[in-house]
Amino acid sequence: MKILVALLVFSFIIIIHELGHFLLAKKNGITVIEFSLGMGPRLLSYRHGEGTRYSLKLLPLGGSCLMMGEDGEDEGEGSFGSKSVWARIAVIAAGPLFNFLLAFVLAIFIIGNIGYDVPVLLGVSEGSPAQEAGLQAGDRILKMNGKRIRLYRQVSDYGLFHPGETVTFLYERDGEVYETTVTPARTEEGYKYGIGGSVNYRQKTNPIETLGYSAYEVYYWIDTTVQSLKLLVTGNVGLDDVSGPVGVVNVIGETYEESQSDGAFYVWLNMVNIAILLTANLGVVNLLPIPALDGGRLVFLFLEAIRRKRISPDLEARIHFTGLMLLMLLMLVVMFNDVGKIFA
Repeated sequence: MKILVALLVFSFIIIIHELGHFLLAKKNGITVIEFSLGMGPRLLSYRHGEGTRYSLKLLPLGGSCLMMGEDGEDEGEGSFGSKSVWARIAVIAAGPLFNFLLAFVLAIFIIGNIGYDVPVLLGVSEGSPAQEAGLQAGDRILKMNGKRIRLYRQVSDYGLFHPGETVTFLYERDGEVYETTVTPARTEEGYKYGIGGSVNYRQKTNPIETLGYSAYEVYYWIDTTVQSLKLLVTGNVGLDDVSGPVGVVNVIGETYEESQSDGAFYVWLNMVNIAILLTANLGVVNLLPIPALDGGRLVFLFLEAIRRKRISPDLEARIHFTGLMLLMLLMLVVMFNDVGKIFA
């Protein structure tokens, strides 16, 4: 059951991404040859007349919206290449945009039901750098080194992305705003400020603020994904710390099983929370300027818009194909690591 739930969550996120491409392609008069969920051989397929073929494929690891002339081989009527550069940019950008929109809608469900995690300190360790700097339990963190803080997770994550960094805290206490500087102490577990709080200390708010905090929830996951990618690029985390589809499905399945004891409502909350994380991640990763990804295609399209001349479709197709092969190789490595972690 847990595998089925995980695949449903994963598939739903992918189908929303591809739906973005599909709807914008249709709106701009581009012929969509096939809209599919999964990869590999078709399991189920439906086609109405001469229109789009809708398919369910064997491997539940992706999806596609195959448009006429997408790889430059056809520029006739209804083809991708026959449309204006800005129409093509809209079609490609729609996939990641729909991921972010999905994250926002799901965040409304979370924030509306249980509220947002308040950035309030619930405790300060005795003799810690935070206590020496004057921070106390009950202080509401407003900024850290000038960065606006709206969720407690931003406070708890700051040291992860900025290890050892001295932080200037702007905080509120009894209606007054104060500022102090804290230099973390190095421990066996890493750098510590000596502050404590909880993502479970949540507060519900009015409908307007719920929308605002839902948007900020999306921003939080986008920012977290970007910061995590920076750690990966700089070598502060290794490839073993990265999870692919197999690892993601395993995490979703385990979370589902652990949540069952708390009741159906909390199962839904946890599944929705994971979906927000995954769809925001998918949106960000797809915008990376890597050939074969949406971001790589956007690079070529923006270059075309600047030059007012299209780059050779054949050259672009070869570059994207090379990028795809490298991405498939990377996916195999990550999947191998995922399987190793499961049976370790």
